[in-house]
Parts: sequence; C-alpha cells; structure tokens
Amino acid sequence: KNNQSYNAQAADRDMVYCFCFAPSGESIGKQHVMLPPTLKTLKACGDGPFKNLQGQAKENLANQLHKRFVTEISGTHVG
Repeated sequence: KNNQSYNAQAADRDMVYCFCFAPSGESIGKQHVMLPPTLKTLKACGDGPFKNLQGQAKENLANQLHKRFVTEISGTHVG
C-alpha cells in the first residue's frame, strides 16, 4: 500500500534487484565521482548525527563514517 514496503528493509521485506547486461558497444565516458568528506571535516562537524556528541563519542562516529565512506567509494564493499 502506497509503497510502504520500501520504508523498511527487514529480513522479511528484503528487496532483490535484477540487472541485464546488454552492452551497446559505445564508450560510457569518464565517470564523475564526488569524494567523501575528509576525516578532519567529519570531526569538525557539529550538526546532524554529531549534534549532541562530544569527545570520544564524536571521534568514534567520525571514524566509523569515514571508514564507511572510503570503503564505499573504493568499490570494495561490492561482492
């Protein structure tokens, strides 16, 4: 109903994506990738999930997010 199933990805509502590889033979060109924020930038952040954090808690979240962002942008999280 009203696409509510997309609001929660629980084990009983997991989505499956299917792709068909059909190359056109044309070059796709250079990919434009935006790099994630630096660790220094994340540690200096004072809003969003950092709003009520201080000290070690803030540093831990910054490290965790930076590691995730770097992993995802590198493509090593796939497969």
